[in-house]
Amino acid sequence: MKALKLNHEFAQAIVQGKKTSTWRVNDDKDLHVNDMVTLIDKVDPLKPESWTGIGVVQISSILEKRLGEIEKNDVPPNELLPDKTELLKIFQGFYGPQINLETPVKIINFARATNTGVSFLESAESTIKSSPAEVQLFSDGGSRGNPGPSACGFALIDMKGEVIVEDGLFLGVTTNNQAEYQSLKLGLETALARHFKIVHVYMDSTLVVNQMNGIYSVKNRDLIPIHQFIVDLLPRFEKVIFTYIPRERNKRADAKVNEVLDAETKKSPG
Repeated sequence: MKALKLNHEFAQAIVQGKKTSTWRVNDDKDLHVNDMVTLIDKVDPLKPESWTGIGVVQISSILEKRLGEIEKNDVPPNELLPDKTELLKIFQGFYGPQINLETPVKIINFARATNTGVSFLESAESTIKSSPAEVQLFSDGGSRGNPGPSACGFALIDMKGEVIVEDGLFLGVTTNNQAEYQSLKLGLETALARHFKIVHVYMDSTLVVNQMNGIYSVKNRDLIPIHQFIVDLLPRFEKVIFTYIPRERNKRADAKVNEVLDAETKKSPG
């Protein structure tokens, strides 16, 4: 099932029924009307182990407009629309000063999924408890230029081969190796948020796999912090197994990397 991550304050507003939509900038998730989506409360953004599901919703509509063109009838009746000055200030606070009134914003409206006799939060708990303990993580990263515009992508797949979630992220200008490590970090954080205990990691980077297996030491100063972050993450799982695979077996994660990079290229002028 697809997932949307939310900050804690916003997630609680959804639980309380005050919010029935989420606004996204630079959103590249493959979401469609009628999709069922798990909402994840990032209780502490810096501690993925605190992240938890708050329920399952069904997307009722998706609207994309420039930030400065959003009107009152574009948002749910129960939600207030700040004036343009305040709206811009809010979005710059979340996404940075590069946001302006011409920035495309995706408004995703949703309704709570129907579960007869089951509350919203009970539905969330059921979703978490029913998650399998073991999962496969395919991750990849790429840089067009090395260093150059980079992205990472991953897919979590259950042991029967069914895709649970896949996602990607534009990283700005980095190297191939940095992008590979970012893909591993993002994938493991997602697996942790979904309460998986055993993760089989598959990557086509011999460097990352051998460094994570302790075969190679980490000498690049740019890689040391993220390598250490991932090492510190591992004890939160029962077991994480790192395996090298050839690129042709990592097509799903590789495709997500290129999808994100292509989407970012289209946004750039010229």
